[in-house]
Amino acid sequence: MHPGPQRGAFVLVLLLATLVHAEPMRRFALVIGNDTGGAGTQPLRYAREDARKMHDLMARLGGVRPEDAQLLLNQEARDVLTGLTELEGRIKAAQAQGERTALIVFYSGHAKEEALRLGDSRLPFETLKRRLADASADIRIAILDSCRSGTLTRAKGARRAPAFSIDSGTSREARGLVILTSSTADEDSQESDMLGGSYFSHHLLSGLLGDADRSGDGRVTLFEAYSHAYARTVADTAASGAGPQHPTFSYDLAGNGDLVLTELRASEGLVVPGNAPAGPYYFVDSSGLVVAELDKAHGVERRVALAPGTYRVKRRLEDRLRTGEVTVRRGQETVLEESRLRDAPFSDDPVKGARTQGSFWVVGAMGGMQSFFDGTVRDTLFLPSALLGVEASLHDYFRQDWVWSFDLAVGGREATLALPTLAGLNYRYSVFCLGTSLTAEWPWGNWTPFAGARLTYVVLGRKFKDAAYPDQQYAAFSPGLVGGLRYRLLSKLHVAGHGRIHSLIYNVERPQRSLGYWELSALVAYEL
Repeated sequence: MHPGPQRGAFVLVLLLATLVHAEPMRRFALVIGNDTGGAGTQPLRYAREDARKMHDLMARLGGVRPEDAQLLLNQEARDVLTGLTELEGRIKAAQAQGERTALIVFYSGHAKEEALRLGDSRLPFETLKRRLADASADIRIAILDSCRSGTLTRAKGARRAPAFSIDSGTSREARGLVILTSSTADEDSQESDMLGGSYFSHHLLSGLLGDADRSGDGRVTLFEAYSHAYARTVADTAASGAGPQHPTFSYDLAGNGDLVLTELRASEGLVVPGNAPAGPYYFVDSSGLVVAELDKAHGVERRVALAPGTYRVKRRLEDRLRTGEVTVRRGQETVLEESRLRDAPFSDDPVKGARTQGSFWVVGAMGGMQSFFDGTVRDTLFLPSALLGVEASLHDYFRQDWVWSFDLAVGGREATLALPTLAGLNYRYSVFCLGTSLTAEWPWGNWTPFAGARLTYVVLGRKFKDAAYPDQQYAAFSPGLVGGLRYRLLSKLHVAGHGRIHSLIYNVERPQRSLGYWELSALVAYEL
């Protein structure tokens, strides 16, 4: 059923030609990422991250308005169906205004026994397929990155091949359903620690950023994106332990015209000029992950729509690397200058700094403030105090994006006793805290919010200047909550802000009281 070379070339030219005359199309996107698949599955490392990247790309380059996109992370099957229902309502409203519409559904996660496995819930393939078939959008595109997802296309005669065409027998715009999957019905979909995502999603995203724009028109179409993702996924997985992974497709379209998925903005991004050397280029972000690739031909200018930020550029030569840094600024076009690249041995490959699978430590120094909520306690008993300390955190030990932290902090200040029955005595107030916390993280590019629970052993004391008065100490275990935001400055260097709320039982007086206090701190840390 594949077209011959001449017909395939004719169809591709026709598809590209129709882009110029295509009606404006409003796009809607439902993007789903779930790292867990319930009993009998191992947690994935990058499904949510792949979904976040796709959601960001659709908003930045795919023409999807913020209100027309939904991002579901670690949600259940009913949330997916609810999301589809809400988008279908918006689609019908847009069509009532005379707009053509496209619905894009992207899923990264587990699939097993002919169903998407979202945590402990299940969404049968046939249910999803029926919902997409019945949706009112002019074009519906489902992209599934999961093991054995080819089952969804098998009934429609899926092709394990890098290209497809759209029936050009009529002159009207294309309408119908396209399903792309990351693997066949009997293959596993594979993840890569070096890429920080699955092979298929990485190459699809990299293609949409510009590597798939073989025509050089600044637009990446569905045809170009799938062909690129197919070829690169098969090539990268051919030597893996699980064997080669073959994306599949099925389509039921009428009319002609290929859907443009991303528009590469001429005013922003990175340009590799035509006089730059040919070959593959790799772009590595501050966390050490390859975020995009570009295969450049001689004399051809190529564009990659990288988000604003600083990237390490790498090009492999026969006997060495050529590397350098480039900064992409918002709203500006950056040209890669060959003179800014330097040769280095293969041992300096920046990609080898990528996070490897398994747990890792982050250590750092922090400074902050502790204060009790009650004004009387704050003035006469436990004084507000500055804190200095250290923290060590073990990441991904229990599961991905869980962090087990240990911290030690000390503080104090000079003060004068001000009690109704005893005043005027000078003393040194001291604070000692030894704590541990378990938090969950939600990485979002270089930003990572986190929240969790904390338990600390706190010792609060007074040491009087007058030796006639004995030192006083109060020690207690103090449970609490912690939350904050971490930012990755460099591939190994982090800064973070913490906020903590704690309580302790003060049983010196009767009746005993529960006293609450807060801590704010800033942390500079290094990833080992």
